Amino acid sequence: MTQTESDEGFQHWRRNLAVCICGSFTTIVAMTLMLPFLPLYVQQLGVQDPAAIVQWSGAVYGAAFLTAALTAPLWGRLADRYGRKLMLVRASLGMAIVMSLMGSAHSIWQLLALRLLTGLLGGYASGSMVLVATQTPKARCGWALGLLSSGIMAGNVVGPLVGGSLPPLIGIRATFQVAGAVIFLAFLATVLVIKRDTPAAKGQSGQGGSWSAIPDKRPVLAMLFAGMLLMLANMSIEPIINVYVQTLVPADNAVFVSGLVMSAAALGSILSASRLGKLADRVGHWNVIVASLAACAALLLLQALVTTGWQLIALRFAMGLALGGLLPCIASVIRHSVPARVAGTMLGYSTSSQYVGQVTGPLAGGFFGGHFGMRSVFWGTALLMAGGAVATALARTRIIRVTPGDAPA
Repeated sequence: MTQTESDEGFQHWRRNLAVCICGSFTTIVAMTLMLPFLPLYVQQLGVQDPAAIVQWSGAVYGAAFLTAALTAPLWGRLADRYGRKLMLVRASLGMAIVMSLMGSAHSIWQLLALRLLTGLLGGYASGSMVLVATQTPKARCGWALGLLSSGIMAGNVVGPLVGGSLPPLIGIRATFQVAGAVIFLAFLATVLVIKRDTPAAKGQSGQGGSWSAIPDKRPVLAMLFAGMLLMLANMSIEPIINVYVQTLVPADNAVFVSGLVMSAAALGSILSASRLGKLADRVGHWNVIVASLAACAALLLLQALVTTGWQLIALRFAMGLALGGLLPCIASVIRHSVPARVAGTMLGYSTSSQYVGQVTGPLAGGFFGGHFGMRSVFWGTALLMAGGAVATALARTRIIRVTPGDAPA
């Protein structure tokens, strides 16, 4: 540790980072583990019509993301005012309780309400982004956020695997109880290990309003747009992937290959996030963002031209490698472009914009795939990513740095 890091209040950033990675991983696993067995659980709760089972499953699964998108800026603002650690304590304890209660649900309405509460009370991963972004030395911020992003993405991969293997062994309700217990361990680690940061001075976080406190809003707006594009690019092919794969491989292999296609992008992002974050610390976060968006646009165009399943898998893996650095770089740019007293609020808006892309992507992909052909989804998404690269490059030329007195800590 250097003397500079110690003087700036970063003595505990490595320990805090380790807890945030583990806590984010476990909470994301808990958020996503129900996906494989959700229709079965919905049926156990009294829904018998096949169409109704599908509709309720979609509503229950999406409910948490809806409330999370709506409340992320609020939790970010409260983190600015009362401290980032407190928000992690709140999120982990709330999720531990709600996740355990899901195993005791007796009706579909109770399950839906609990999923809404999960998004409302949760937010550990986004809260970790805020804490790490504001409590890490600038020179290591991209690398640290890259590691955290890898943990979050790994949770999205491992969650469905756990959800597919654990219920046959211990039952669905016990699976929720185990998930709640694991999140409670994350709560204990957060309380006991993370060193509390210093919140903004009393009344300072609301001084002048969040947006009015930012000297130049264009960099933040560009990052909100880039975060939405990231999720949109990842999610746009979900509605068409199985059908598209069937045009490339025999029907009896389509499900297996579709799984590989979806996993390939996530695996690529997990492998590249920390490395691209470290690279961005050296060459600049804006440069990595522009390059990642442009590379994704080119790879999406190639995905529209594939003739075999392995080509699609390889290109999705390459796209994951290209996009892995976007989340940590987006958070780093926001952190360096706004005063410290509103950093949490702005990172909360960034989380909400990503949820917008997560919802918009499948809707747009399904619409364009159904009306204009499946390859149009890749072409349209590529055009958006190319536009995002150009818009980000233009915004970069207009950046105005915060004054030293307001520089994020």
